Amino acid sequence: MMKDTNDHPLLKPPSAALILENGKVYWGQGMGAKTSNIGELCFNTSQTGYQEILTDPSYAKQIITFTFPHIGIVGTNNLDVESNKIHASGCILNQTVHHESSWRSDSNLDFFFVQNNTPCITNIDTRQLTRLLAEQGAIKAAIINFGEDKVSLDLLSQEIDKWNGLQNLDLASVVTTLDAYKWSENIWQLENNQYTKKNNQSFNITCLDFGIKQNILRNLINSNFAPTVLPSHASFDSIMKTNPDGIFLSNGPGDPFATGEKVIPVINKLIKKEIPIFGICLGHQILSLALGAKTKKMFQGHRGGNHPVKNLETSIVEITAQNHGFEVDRSSLPSNVKETHVSLFDGSNEGIKHVNLPIFSVQYHPEASPGPHDSHYLFDQFHQLIQKNA
Repeated sequence: MMKDTNDHPLLKPPSAALILENGKVYWGQGMGAKTSNIGELCFNTSQTGYQEILTDPSYAKQIITFTFPHIGIVGTNNLDVESNKIHASGCILNQTVHHESSWRSDSNLDFFFVQNNTPCITNIDTRQLTRLLAEQGAIKAAIINFGEDKVSLDLLSQEIDKWNGLQNLDLASVVTTLDAYKWSENIWQLENNQYTKKNNQSFNITCLDFGIKQNILRNLINSNFAPTVLPSHASFDSIMKTNPDGIFLSNGPGDPFATGEKVIPVINKLIKKEIPIFGICLGHQILSLALGAKTKKMFQGHRGGNHPVKNLETSIVEITAQNHGFEVDRSSLPSNVKETHVSLFDGSNEGIKHVNLPIFSVQYHPEASPGPHDSHYLFDQFHQLIQKNA
């Protein structure tokens, strides 16, 4: 039997619901598309960049609870996106923001959800949800914006029971590009509110797209790389035809072990060629698997723009942007792989490098979109590594 959790009636009848796998129902007001989705419930602690977060392909099959209460205050625009659509299954907000205020805004958040056929629920106690996730770990859930139509939630509850969650799920093959393409857009410039072009690239970088964020590509351009993006399932021969000076393994959603089963044989061939390799997030996990380590599902993932990470080589603490629900098991790292970064939240692994080969990766997001810029040096580090091995 599903149990209502709201103690006080809303001022107007509810038009949306959040259903947890244990049967609890949170009633609220609907925003965005009148539809329903199932996903893993998570929370994000960022205070800015909600549009980038929603369009990050790494959030596929996840329902995002924003802990910051004023999501929507700067509206939405055509520039602050990480892909061509919202990849999150849904969104949970504490309150509805009725008036956005920014000179860059093109439309409000409600319209952005409608454009992307994504349901959202508001008037929810997001602090209570966050505490629940912190105590219980990952939770399967369904979100529905039903508007004024009365609906039965029993079918959605059954669908939650049928869904096995993110473990053993290869979502990178779902969100990856279907065709190869070259990237030329540079980072955003305040002066003209545009992304500029840059044509003085020094090295060819071939990026395997497991769910790549556009701001990663912009940072590669800004670091004088010429990126070519290939599908996650690209063959070794098709990668080598791009004449790569370096290989980039991108972020992405799902279980790294499930994705790795398809791509690790190719990555192992690239490792044997001793081509410099740089991985971020899912790319970090898949690279670690290829080097002989193991990954595991986290009790509580890291999602936000305020996560402290210690660089073990410099002892400098970096404030980082993160989004991941799996981690590399540090106890499984082989002797020729060195741990370079650790989380100061829970001590989990945040980075590695090979002792002898030009290979390194990090769990967090140095492109920081949204988030701090403490880790931008990693793109320069990749450039220096390629220069050294050219």
